[in-house]
Amino acid sequence: MGINPYPYSFKRTAYSTEIRENYEEFEDKKVKVCGRIKTRRLHGKAGFVHIEDDKGEIQIYFKYDTLGEKYSIVKLLDLGDFIGVEGKVFRTKTGEITVWAEEITLLSKALHPPPEKWHGIKDVETRYRQRYLDLMSNKEIRGLFRRRAEIIKGIREFLDERGFVEVETPILQPVYGGAFATPFTTYYIKLKKNFYLRISDELYLKRLIIGGYERVYEIGKNFRNEGIDRTHNPEFTAMEVYQAYADYMDMMELFEDMVIYLVRKIYGKEEIQYDGKTISLKKPWRRISYFEALKKYTGEEWRGLSFEETKKLAEKLGLEVEEKRMKGKILESVFERFVEPELIEPTFVVDYPADITPLAKNKRDDPELVERFEAFIGGVEVANAYSELNDPEEQERRFEEQLKLKEREEYDRDFVRALYYGMPPTGGLGVGIDRLVMILLNASSIREVILFPQLREE
Repeated sequence: MGINPYPYSFKRTAYSTEIRENYEEFEDKKVKVCGRIKTRRLHGKAGFVHIEDDKGEIQIYFKYDTLGEKYSIVKLLDLGDFIGVEGKVFRTKTGEITVWAEEITLLSKALHPPPEKWHGIKDVETRYRQRYLDLMSNKEIRGLFRRRAEIIKGIREFLDERGFVEVETPILQPVYGGAFATPFTTYYIKLKKNFYLRISDELYLKRLIIGGYERVYEIGKNFRNEGIDRTHNPEFTAMEVYQAYADYMDMMELFEDMVIYLVRKIYGKEEIQYDGKTISLKKPWRRISYFEALKKYTGEEWRGLSFEETKKLAEKLGLEVEEKRMKGKILESVFERFVEPELIEPTFVVDYPADITPLAKNKRDDPELVERFEAFIGGVEVANAYSELNDPEEQERRFEEQLKLKEREEYDRDFVRALYYGMPPTGGLGVGIDRLVMILLNASSIREVILFPQLREE
């Protein structure tokens, strides 16, 4: 037929929703619309299709008397094909707003049929593995990812309005740090040296505070070589915020205000639905200390125990404990098992053991603890914050202690060198964007809110 099934472009003049919502303006006017064919009904020398564009759907009417020889293109159309149409807008006898096609252009021929005739994909693994099919057949999923984009845009608006500067720091790092995690390792051929995909951007952002910035933040990818479950993906989006002359209490207020700002923006109120529950986000959020929470939800007193006593008590509760684990790591396992699932209402858990938080300042009235909080909503940790340690000698001592205990292979010595030039009192906040989006949009897993989540091999 001499038809190019893959032309280069098409000049649209109106979107489907624009036409439907402003019919009086478009009635009997000529428009150019384009999109993917969702339904097709042909009867001899006339027929209808519905096309879907980025905004919605609209019906197209084809008639042989109008199109002439080009009607042969219409007869070859299949579900999933992309077409462009020029014609006048009218209402059918049933009242449906429609474009009467005077010209038709095949824009792309689909060689595979759409999934289950647009009724969606039922298999969850297929939805994640072939996300394009999921998006193609489910406008609710497309809407979910638009709302994710709105949340991230809202975070930027919130911080920008408060004088924070968005920055970018290295993803490829010669020394990994800022968290306890196993990194992904790569090899830099020219430098003949191992490099690491960052597990956190914390130490670089603190360098900026040392350099003279007072309010900075970064939203970007972090990578941790760990398992995959409903709240973990090896590649994830995180945000870190640092504010000079602030502490963890200031970060608490900042995070509270930010989440409420986002929820108002999305829903127009200060509550969300998550996992079948209505959760109020009104201030003030609940606050409980780390050891109070452990005692409340396990019925046991954990503070002041030796390593062996902590290990035995954890094993009594049914946890398997590795022989070489430090006491704080055992407590973390107990906390994750028994405490986190109970923290449904917005909760700040504050004042953590010093040995699991090497980058935070000691609590001002209790040196065995550090000024740190983690925020939980719906039983999921969504944020972590410190009064940042800015004493270079103490920071160096803690890093060296970790080396002796073989908890890390090396530490970022240049960061310690930077601290010797002076860093003002600083509050730092880290937020798991994927988890926060999961909670705010009532998704069952972070894989629902990551476009292309990591999956095990087929």
